[in-house]
Amino acid sequence: MRGALAVVSAFLCAGPALASSGACSQENAIYSDADKIYELRFLPVDSQAASATHRFEITRPGKRPALNGYVMATEPVMRSSGMVFNQCPEGDVTGEDLAKCTVWEGVIYGEAAGRLNLLPTPGQPAAGEILLSGFGPALVQSSAWDNDKDRVAPWDVFTLKGCGA
Repeated sequence: MRGALAVVSAFLCAGPALASSGACSQENAIYSDADKIYELRFLPVDSQAASATHRFEITRPGKRPALNGYVMATEPVMRSSGMVFNQCPEGDVTGEDLAKCTVWEGVIYGEAAGRLNLLPTPGQPAAGEILLSGFGPALVQSSAWDNDKDRVAPWDVFTLKGCGA
């Protein structure tokens, strides 16, 4: 618990984002982890993800295929609930199939003006930073982690670094 509090405290006390979030909408935002090894890139929601509010991918340039991520709004308590997958099978899949390819799931928080909040909706200015609490440890424990190649797990905080098309 103390480690989680340290991550949240560091997130809240972080300096200004590297790029101005006002010029980029959330669905085009590109983020980097603290070590600048991993990139989190938001993409337009396509027909396969119609129930999702956001779609993103996490890559490590020059490494394995991208991890695919989706965000859905929960009810009755509104949350930005995210999931990250590693090479899930196509088509009709079972819950067991999804469990095998799920890397991380949890609430994605966005930061704007020094405050944590839900992830901005598409069309709104991108968050300066986003928090995927527990993502780094979950990645290390997942099928996506390659013990022969990976040496650094990503931080749970990703900072805005640019804007895609």
